[in-house]
Amino acid sequence: MKGTPLDPRAKPLKRPRQARAKATVQAVFDAFVRIWQRDGWAGVTTRAVALETGIAVGTLYDYFPGKKALLSGYVRHSIEALLAAVDELAVAPPDLPWDERIRRLVQLACGVHPRPMPWFHRDMMVLEAEIAEPKHQRRAHEELAAMWQRVVDACPDLPARPPRETVESLHLAVWGGRRYAALVQLERAQVERLAAEMERVCLAAFAAPGQD
Repeated sequence: MKGTPLDPRAKPLKRPRQARAKATVQAVFDAFVRIWQRDGWAGVTTRAVALETGIAVGTLYDYFPGKKALLSGYVRHSIEALLAAVDELAVAPPDLPWDERIRRLVQLACGVHPRPMPWFHRDMMVLEAEIAEPKHQRRAHEELAAMWQRVVDACPDLPARPPRETVESLHLAVWGGRRYAALVQLERAQVERLAAEMERVCLAAFAAPGQD
């Protein structure tokens, strides 16, 4: 059974391609976050975001026809930022030991790595059903699972290569834990403990048989 169609204004209109357009959209996202943190979701309006960014409302509408479209674009931006950070810090370095690659992956996925990443808030998940179709959620899952597999493939010194099903399950455990931690608003120290335990579980899964 198909769900209720989303409001067309919940979809971004286009993606920035040129450097200037990318800088404008990044400034829009920064203003969007500042207003949300200061005034809550109710205080976010396209007019307020345009004013905070210093652009015309019409320029904002070129990309985001409404605030739900802006949220949808920001969530997509957050996922892409995570993918890029993992590729840079956990995949690309040529001489990184396998266990450090896995630690960086888990820390980034849990949101506790020192690298500054886009803001992540529980209300984004509460609003998710209004801005994301199941096919979009499935796409995000597939991209994040592929991110984990890229890290595993970048580990020539890995003691034991796990099957893809194990890698996907670890991704679901880590990502699901982070989302639930945000939903119930755990304190930072609790999230850091979660990340440490997920590191331990993942390292054990990738270690040689019999190794603790």
